[in-house]
Amino acid sequence: MFKPGISVTVPFNFHDVVKAPVSPDSAPWRAFPTYNFVGGHNDADSVDVRALTQACSEVLRREGRDLATYSLQSGPQGYIGLREFLVGKLKYYADIDCNTDDLLLTSGSLQAIDLINEALLQTGDTVVVEESNYGGVLSRLNQLGCKIVTVPVDEQGMKTDLLALTLESLSARGIKPAYIYSIPTIHNPTGSIMSLARRQHLLDLAVQYEVPVFEDECYADLVWNAERPPALYALDKSARVVHIGSFSKTIAPALRVGYVAANWSLMGYLLSLKTDAGSGALEQMLLAEYCTRHFHDHVKKLNSNLQNKLQALTNAIDREFGTSAEYINPPGGIFLWVKLPRPVDTAKLATAAAAEGVAINPGQEWSLQSDARRHLRLCFANPSIETIDEGITKLAQICFREFGVPRLGQNRSRQA
Repeated sequence: MFKPGISVTVPFNFHDVVKAPVSPDSAPWRAFPTYNFVGGHNDADSVDVRALTQACSEVLRREGRDLATYSLQSGPQGYIGLREFLVGKLKYYADIDCNTDDLLLTSGSLQAIDLINEALLQTGDTVVVEESNYGGVLSRLNQLGCKIVTVPVDEQGMKTDLLALTLESLSARGIKPAYIYSIPTIHNPTGSIMSLARRQHLLDLAVQYEVPVFEDECYADLVWNAERPPALYALDKSARVVHIGSFSKTIAPALRVGYVAANWSLMGYLLSLKTDAGSGALEQMLLAEYCTRHFHDHVKKLNSNLQNKLQALTNAIDREFGTSAEYINPPGGIFLWVKLPRPVDTAKLATAAAAEGVAINPGQEWSLQSDARRHLRLCFANPSIETIDEGITKLAQICFREFGVPRLGQNRSRQA
């Protein structure tokens, strides 16, 4: 019994009132796993801390007083200095001709995705996407109650001959997709680059069936040989492509700065939906100051480091998994998309591996193809080369213990 006069506080149980259609399965974050192959983290050694510190100091000395106002005297589309840099950067890397009024700075590319979805989607809409795809897009479409129609991907990107059949079938049933979503340059998770012929075919189909195109190019600057086709936005003659990108994969994901390129008929609507009083101003100022001076050299160095890490990853996979692992060596990016033999379920493998400090993304989170359970996505950007090597060795040991795959590796004797 409680004693009279003593107040007892009973913790409130939010389980009774939470309306979100998700299960409360998140746990407090403790630390990154020892062998971390998940997420979109980047190469820590490529973060140019000294130059970033100098850029931050210089831009604050020059324009710091503008922090007293929302939007830094630049208006709701974001810091004008960064938008001016993007105009040149998009022309140089993607052949995009645009001006600062065509650009909106966002809190990472995820906010850009959310704004475009809010503008273009309603519950029950049909959306066409690549069969293997960014998990954040697939989960959002599911949460919005959209119907997802998939098109397979190969080393040349979305198979537009199958896209043509898909759009024809939908049209015959009176269905017009809300948009076609594609990651044409350094696709996530496969790393493919859509060929120029397929890009033009996709745009021709979009015109024929009167469908908007949502182009996600967050990884497009991470191409080893710096050669890539023009962006869909650059090739588009009908003003139906909306383009998004990010500084997360080239400078630093923690800065949370992305952008949208769109014609004004859509841009004006996106601005009416972006009611957050502006994305992080200091990050935008810092990026403008740093990127104007260092972006090209930085990306060249970053790509060299990433290519070395990919080589270390494929060397370790070849040694530990042999022919049990199938993959296409990507021409850039930070991910390797790996297929394992039929006994393996990568969701179960991920659970077993996580218990021993190895984090991987199972294929079901990144693909709607029938054999997604046999795939896994490995991010090689953040771990050191030594950690990559040790982590893949450990992953192979766990996979062998759980599924008997692979049968041969440096830490296992040959099996019958």
